[in-house]
Amino acid sequence: MPNACTTIWRKGFLLVLIGISSSCATYYQANYDFNQEFENGNLERALASLQSKSSESNGKREFLYAVNNGLVLSLLGRYDESNDYFEKAFLYGEDYRINYLNEAASYLTNPNFTAYRGEDHEHLILLYYKAINYLKLSKTEEALVECRRLNIRLQQLSDRYNSEDKYKQDAFVHTLMGIIYQADKDYNNAFIAYRNAFNIYRDEYTRLFNVEAPHQLKLDLLKTAWLSGMFDEFKQYREEFGMPDYQHETSDGGELVFFWHNGLSPVKAEWGINFVISRRGNMVYFSNPELGMSFPFSLENYSDKDKNNLSGLEVFRVAFPRYVERPVYYQSATIESHGKKKSLELMEDINRIAFKTLQERMTLEMSKALIRVAMKKVTEYEVRKSDKNLGSIIGLINAITEKADTRNWQTLPHSIYYCRIPLEEGSNTVRLTINNDRMISTDYDFTYQVKKGETLFHTFSSLESGYPNYNFY
Repeated sequence: MPNACTTIWRKGFLLVLIGISSSCATYYQANYDFNQEFENGNLERALASLQSKSSESNGKREFLYAVNNGLVLSLLGRYDESNDYFEKAFLYGEDYRINYLNEAASYLTNPNFTAYRGEDHEHLILLYYKAINYLKLSKTEEALVECRRLNIRLQQLSDRYNSEDKYKQDAFVHTLMGIIYQADKDYNNAFIAYRNAFNIYRDEYTRLFNVEAPHQLKLDLLKTAWLSGMFDEFKQYREEFGMPDYQHETSDGGELVFFWHNGLSPVKAEWGINFVISRRGNMVYFSNPELGMSFPFSLENYSDKDKNNLSGLEVFRVAFPRYVERPVYYQSATIESHGKKKSLELMEDINRIAFKTLQERMTLEMSKALIRVAMKKVTEYEVRKSDKNLGSIIGLINAITEKADTRNWQTLPHSIYYCRIPLEEGSNTVRLTINNDRMISTDYDFTYQVKKGETLFHTFSSLESGYPNYNFY
């Protein structure tokens, strides 16, 4: 309640001053050294820079500290250590304890006083990395455990949203589960996962993210339908996919599933909007005519004094988070082995999903920010009545501490591509070719030893990307 907020201001003045001492930089800028080393591919130095801030391992950025460590260690091939950090991040996401003092302080200063708990897609992607780490360690059973965890996460996401325009299902994660089940020769569950993935690509991803079902997914769906003995479904999908000549063929060798992590995900920046306040009866309206925004709030539970204070406000600025894209440097990639070449296909556009998840909760973000700034102003005006100097100090504090939450998992890829390519039993040389927008190619060669019937997994990360354009704000 407003009176409680005034009391917290007086009792928590020291806590507010601590908030002032924090940098006005965004989360990306505040971790510039780590980000530069990571983006330049200096992974050992990036890890050292990250772990030099070990105090964050138990603070408000605990989730980000864990996932960043997990991702860098995975890129370094230290998969067991990587999964230890990803497990900490997963468990942190399961912990619903709330620090109410920090929550209260966030309304007096800014949302950075609260713990960062991760975006919906970030919790899914961390389990993807964890599963892939296990697959590289040939621990299929452990990877299947992450499949089950992913399924629970997907159910939670689906139950949270009802609107058709919400990001509430993840086609990429269902595809991943199908790939893992197929590697384990569990063709029935693989078929179910692939079918779910195809439906989501067709019904949601094409519309929300302009990402269509990969051709490889259709091939895997047909293959697992055949191997599961679902011949009616096999014929149905063969016709739906326009692939009447497709026949299942056995292989004398193994397979490689290759994931390409292209570029880097967007970063959060801060932007501000000026709002005008007007009051009609027991309602206060925060409006921005230029953007066509209007947010009503009821004053039913406020005292007459607080109602008068709120209606006395006129214009103020509110800070909100906003994503800034880091443009990709590479546009396409192919993989070749034994004279067979395949294109890597887009399966997850993390960049677009990040923008979508923030957009979906923007109304809530704006509502919280408006109440936060309004209550800070009310407190300032109330204090000015008895002490103009203290009121001026609080006004200065209000201006300095008005800041958006710009935290997010910024080492994620911009987008994820994949393909499946057959390998011969024994030694195989595979060439990855990646192309930029000027069609300048870069080649990478890999050698694999494969057993008959074995599925190998490989990830390759292209960290090259453009810098976020903060001048936009």
